[in-house]
Amino acid sequence: MIVLGVILLIVGFLTSISILWTIGIILVVIGLILWVVGALGHSVGGRRHYW
Repeated sequence: MIVLGVILLIVGFLTSISILWTIGIILVVIGLILWVVGALGHSVGGRRHYW
């Protein structure tokens, strides 16, 4: 999810499409939150670890 967010950020920046930029930021933030929660040992979506 983080990688997809970064890709959308890059594409949105290069093509000046603001919706891609916004979606990219949202995906990066959600991905980072899930990564931190998974790293703390909490199960995310029924899984013990979130990669």
